Amino acid sequence: MSRNEGTIDRALRVIAGLAILSLVFIGPQTPWAWIGLVPLITGLVGFCPLYRVLGINTCGLKP
Repeated sequence: MSRNEGTIDRALRVIAGLAILSLVFIGPQTPWAWIGLVPLITGLVGFCPLYRVLGINTCGLKP
């Protein structure tokens, strides 16, 4: 499992994941906000399975 996300992509995913996840505790408090774990985890790990399927690589390094 090699990295396929660049630094900016990872930072945006972590920020978006935390923002969506915060809706569990504040705001409408909907359980759908747990979906924020997906961008948060993929941003922290640096690997997106959907990018692999679509052949996208924002990392800039050859896998």
